[in-house]
Amino acid sequence: MWQKYGRFFLQAFCIGVALCGSGLVQAQAPGAGKEALVAPSLAAMRLQVAAASARATGWSGPQSGPAGAQGKTVAIISDDLRNGGILAVAQGIQEAAKVLQWSVKVFDAAGTAAGRGKAGADALAFKPDGLILVGADARVMQSLLAPFDARGIPIVGWHVSPKTGPVADSAVAMNVSTDPLEVARITAAAAVVAAKGQAGVVIFTDSNFEIAMAKANAMADVIRACKACTLLEVRDVAISKNAELMPAVTRDLLARHGKRWTHALAINDIYFDYAVPELIKAGAAGRGISLLSAGDGSAAAFMRIQAQTFQIGTVAEPLNLHGWQLVDELNRRLMRQPVSGYVIPVHLVTTDNIAFDGGPRFQYDPDNGYRDIYRRIWKR
Repeated sequence: MWQKYGRFFLQAFCIGVALCGSGLVQAQAPGAGKEALVAPSLAAMRLQVAAASARATGWSGPQSGPAGAQGKTVAIISDDLRNGGILAVAQGIQEAAKVLQWSVKVFDAAGTAAGRGKAGADALAFKPDGLILVGADARVMQSLLAPFDARGIPIVGWHVSPKTGPVADSAVAMNVSTDPLEVARITAAAAVVAAKGQAGVVIFTDSNFEIAMAKANAMADVIRACKACTLLEVRDVAISKNAELMPAVTRDLLARHGKRWTHALAINDIYFDYAVPELIKAGAAGRGISLLSAGDGSAAAFMRIQAQTFQIGTVAEPLNLHGWQLVDELNRRLMRQPVSGYVIPVHLVTTDNIAFDGGPRFQYDPDNGYRDIYRRIWKR
């Protein structure tokens, strides 16, 4: 299987990678919580991981709601379309919007503060009926969202807050996401189970996003609560700078921790896109490291898991389904009804279940009929 995909990995993730170590920030290990986490037994963790790895069965989301609003225009502000998760959600929104015959336009912030300002201004000038925020922190975007709120334009978002549901002190009516803290805990538990309770862990996060730090904190807490595990360090590497920073970061970690480093956890699969080529180059030193991600479930991550090359799991989100849910939540607000508040259960993709629920297409797309269900709700 490696022969089938290996060349693809090296071509796809090595081209254009700058070996630049400047700007690297080493984060303090997060998670100094007010209360110590009560560590579940290894057996309990195995049960948790098994439950999260089960095939998707049935639909647990809304069964009713308002009919689809007609003739609406919708702006999407994407934080960075280079992020595979954000791109997939935007595509899901567009797929669902076609059912309702909505006009949709995407404004990409390209992962920068200046880009967010321009995307916000351009989206406002578009005069949309509704706004969908994809991947941008609602707290960071608060001032840019105020004019939309002042005009009565309803706003929903994906991964805009550490918590699902309505975002406190924000114009965002609904944050669509799986429970990020549960995602993080399952990811860390899967590492502990894979290591039989003796994992040496490095965590990758991005302090530019509150949700990323919350997930890193939750993963760190689980590892710290495992008596025979070691949290080696937490690295703060901006997602937008992964291509230029991760090769040098990976080499530094290999030199710093050696064989003590057995598992890498990340808040997004993109970190591993640029770490894997360095692990391959490291030979035996890199082969002993297993990768697990608490975010998105990119096509590249699915390929690595299927090929059994370094990555052993990703807590994949149903990105296309989330796009449909965003359209449904926005439709509810356009029709002056409350959001559904639906939170999709956590799903861990491994080599054992990758043949199901969209895995052959390199995505997590539950076989639960959600498209037909939303069409029925919208009476389309």
